[in-house]
Amino acid sequence: GIFGEAQLSALLEQVFTVDQYQAQVVTRRGGKNPVDFAIKLPGRSDSGDPLWLPIDAKFPSDDYERLLDAQQRADVLGAEAAGKALEGRIRLEAKSIAEKYIEPPYTTDFAILFLPTEGLYAEVLRRPGLMEVLQRDYRITLAGPTTLLAMLNSLQMGFRTLALEKRSSEVWQVLGAVKTEFGKFGDVLAKVKSQTESVLNTLSSAEQRSRVMGKALRNVEALTELDSARLIPPDRDMDER
Repeated sequence: GIFGEAQLSALLEQVFTVDQYQAQVVTRRGGKNPVDFAIKLPGRSDSGDPLWLPIDAKFPSDDYERLLDAQQRADVLGAEAAGKALEGRIRLEAKSIAEKYIEPPYTTDFAILFLPTEGLYAEVLRRPGLMEVLQRDYRITLAGPTTLLAMLNSLQMGFRTLALEKRSSEVWQVLGAVKTEFGKFGDVLAKVKSQTESVLNTLSSAEQRSRVMGKALRNVEALTELDSARLIPPDRDMDER
């Protein structure tokens, strides 16, 4: 059991960040039995708690070693008996996992039974119909090291895709807000342009009038500064400035 948990922990560490899974989680409401590990899925239950995918490691080493020993001795009857015992043990473990750790909507409607060696996993797969029975009767999926790693990588890819979709949605919202504000900014620029053009037209008109007045006064003799000061007193404020 300790060996299986260590193997499972190492695989999870390869794929997930520490906040994407948790060890020793009680996944059933009011339960007292913690599963070895549970993955936090993006969806949440109605209560707001994480949706867990339970994974429990099992290593029936005694039954497996008896099977290997009988096979090495070419003991057909012994191998058959050990194989049936191993199959029975796997069924019991699957039933226990289903009863202790599966409880939708707080968990997924299935759990994973992890077998920590490829040899053990291959031996269990050889039992006719065992995989189908575990999935149908107990909602348990078997996984060896390689199979579990593939499952975990698939889950992680799904998490990343979901995160990208959420970020994409946020980006479109920001662009929509920018588009709205840019439209308002365009209206302000149009008003400023209109007002500026009006000022420029007024200045141009004043400049034209100034030229006309200059032409009309061209033949008028200018007064001396003293005579001009008597007719038009100077502005003291302007002089001070």
